[in-house]
Amino acid sequence: MTVLGVDEFALRRRHHYGTVLVDLAGGHRPVDVFIGREAEDFAGLLRAHPGVEVICRDRAGAYADGARGGAPGAIQVADRWHLWDNLCQHVERLVAAHHACLSEPVVPAPESPDRVDPVGQVVPPWPDTVRIEHTRQRYDQTHELREHGLSMRAIARKLDLNFKTVRRYLHADDIETLLASGVRSSLLDSFKPYLNERMAEGQRNATMLLGEITEQGYTGGYKTLARYLRPLRRVEAASLAALSPLPGRPAVRQVTGWITGLPGHLDLADGERMRAIRARCPELDAAVRHVAGFARMIKDLSGDRNTLAGWMSAVEADLPQLRSFTAGLRRDLDAVVAGLTLASIGGRASLLILDPG
Repeated sequence: MTVLGVDEFALRRRHHYGTVLVDLAGGHRPVDVFIGREAEDFAGLLRAHPGVEVICRDRAGAYADGARGGAPGAIQVADRWHLWDNLCQHVERLVAAHHACLSEPVVPAPESPDRVDPVGQVVPPWPDTVRIEHTRQRYDQTHELREHGLSMRAIARKLDLNFKTVRRYLHADDIETLLASGVRSSLLDSFKPYLNERMAEGQRNATMLLGEITEQGYTGGYKTLARYLRPLRRVEAASLAALSPLPGRPAVRQVTGWITGLPGHLDLADGERMRAIRARCPELDAAVRHVAGFARMIKDLSGDRNTLAGWMSAVEADLPQLRSFTAGLRRDLDAVVAGLTLASIGGRASLLILDPG
């Protein structure tokens, strides 16, 4: 076995992982599996199987360290599929940070009239959220049962509510007063429509969403976000989308696919929408060009040290949000250059080519 591929797989996502080893020179067949992904485990396996000349891996530091310890003479190669996948993840975060650029400009509709609370203060329309709808339903149920002669304790038992909650519902002058008494401002409030949209698109990773809204100005913590997302994970995507309808705005993942997809994959309508987005947003226009440049290096195996250095410098100048991606490339530069220049290694991503136009 002279050319070895190594990659992780999840036994339980974010908790337990294993490692699979593949003989890339002998038909791409798996040759071994072990539990864990620690550097010393990988190094020990390499020592037990001497003769490996090339190690194709993702850019996880443990595999790099293990390769150096177990087969110091082997050439380390960054797998092109992982390089491309990592870039796509960063592009998705970039698109999310510029989500306001995705909507076509529209003429504002007349605002719905504000309500006036019982003391004469103007109150904006309540958002149509799951919590608000639940409160309205409970309010109607408690008053309906009260009209049928049930006591407050009987209503609490029937609806499985706390007695004080029932009393608060029945003593409220109207539903608007009840809603107003329960509203608390949160650092997350202005980001909730965006979070609903992203959850409806299928992005349910709280860490990813935290990074996206932090780039948009959120200054709160992870726990506040996690508390908000927890009940939303049980809500159907269609219901989430209905909470914050955004007519005319393509999904973040859809635009990411437009930027990172194959040449000619867009129909005429989507191509026009992408051109309009590029015209509105210089950062996303730059992203299209730079992603195309990276795709050319993969396709042509032209990512030598000088070419890659020039690409990284241009990206850092135009798109500061992608500096974490280029910083990762610099930390593993020798393996990345090998992945972008050696013809026989890591070819899964070589078919992913973006039309630079």
